[in-house]
Amino acid sequence: MDRPTLIEFPTDFPLKIMGLAAPDFAQHVVDVVLRHAPDFDPASVEMRPSSGAKYLALTCTVRATSQKQLDALYRDLTAHHMVKVVL
Repeated sequence: MDRPTLIEFPTDFPLKIMGLAAPDFAQHVVDVVLRHAPDFDPASVEMRPSSGAKYLALTCTVRATSQKQLDALYRDLTAHHMVKVVL
């Protein structure tokens, strides 16, 4: 049984993903997001480097269809070796 949620689905849901500013970091994140949200547009990713350019923050807004989908996406992102934080 799905747990209760205050979010009404479907909804556009922004995820903030942070990691070291490696050349392929954004592509790895997009690959994970697309596994859970196949309609996600990679061109919509917002990128913001840290002030020292050591880290990169990405904002990926997905069309979320359920809490289960968001939970699975969050789990996969946080398990990825390049990802430091997901908000």
